[in-house]
Amino acid sequence: MSETEKLRLDKYLWAIRIYKTRSLASKAISEGKVTSSGENVKASRVLKIGDVFEIRTPNKDWKIKVVEFLHKRMAAATVVNFYQDFSDPIQPKQQKSESVFYFNTGKRISKVGRPTKKSRREMDDFVNDSND
Repeated sequence: MSETEKLRLDKYLWAIRIYKTRSLASKAISEGKVTSSGENVKASRVLKIGDVFEIRTPNKDWKIKVVEFLHKRMAAATVVNFYQDFSDPIQPKQQKSESVFYFNTGKRISKVGRPTKKSRREMDDFVNDSND
């Protein structure tokens, strides 16, 4: 990868898997959730190796340094080689929700909420045995 190569900030944040989509990365940047040296940045900012960014997401506050450019999404295990993470590793920003639904997804956590078919049968057997 040459030094004349250009990469936008929103594409980089999407590629290193901070945000699920590039449009979510652009939205977060425009809302001021991504800063560099305490100043807001634009999604179209051209990255340089060594740039440091502070990123606020619902689950974690990130502080990353660009180590290498990444244009496409890759496996999460490989992506960590493209940035340096300076964030606090023991920083629980959001406690587990009492809700059985994931935050903003509408999906339930496995084995929480409605009983599984097996557990429902076990409950039915227990209730039927106690009525006899």
